[in-house]
Amino acid sequence: MVSECYVRGVSTGRIDGLVRALGIEGMKKSQVSELAQELDAVVEEFRHRPLESRPYPFLWLDAVTQRCREGGRVVNVVAVVATGVNAAGHREVLGGDIVTSEDGAGWETFLGQLVERGLNGVELVISDDHKGLKAALAKKLPGSSWQRCRAHFMRNVLTKVSKPAQDLVATLIRSVFAQPARDEVWAQLGRVVEQQLRSRFPKTAEALEDAAEDILAFTSFPRRYGGRSGRTTRRRD
Repeated sequence: MVSECYVRGVSTGRIDGLVRALGIEGMKKSQVSELAQELDAVVEEFRHRPLESRPYPFLWLDAVTQRCREGGRVVNVVAVVATGVNAAGHREVLGGDIVTSEDGAGWETFLGQLVERGLNGVELVISDDHKGLKAALAKKLPGSSWQRCRAHFMRNVLTKVSKPAQDLVATLIRSVFAQPARDEVWAQLGRVVEQQLRSRFPKTAEALEDAAEDILAFTSFPRRYGGRSGRTTRRRD
């Protein structure tokens, strides 16, 4: 029970209150930490397992900054995560790691580890527009296409409009991704830019045009990857 609470993010202090409610005298933070160490072996086994459900045609890469206690002080580290669509069409968390900074070297090492474990057949990688990451992809996954993460793009582009207009602009951009086929996706993008954004939100229109090839890379893939063109990619990014 203690290990499950730890995995779910319950603080060590709250775990003490929980065990008391169950009739146990109490539990120190150090005891919680000792019990949680049992999970280390499980995590390491998961992180280093062979990737056997290949090929993985789609790959998502993301990074989140976390505060971590290290050497008696709290520092910022970066948690990197890779998620893929496997041969059966299911999403699978392929790996994760902690790096000191989100630079090209960190991404290159992480991708190299995935390749060594069996990652192959990657046709499209979805990630943020990070130069170091894109350079690492060129080295470790040559031949794969790249798509800019729709969620990251949306956050960036909405900073170019006032807050009251953000819902409207977000809805218009989302309508581009909602189209059922490649030609309709590109046609809708043209309509949104010219008929809805150009006159009222020129900076947003320009940003959408400039990023079109990057955020619509999924339209180059056949329908067999989803019920609609690009659906496997579009559902998340």
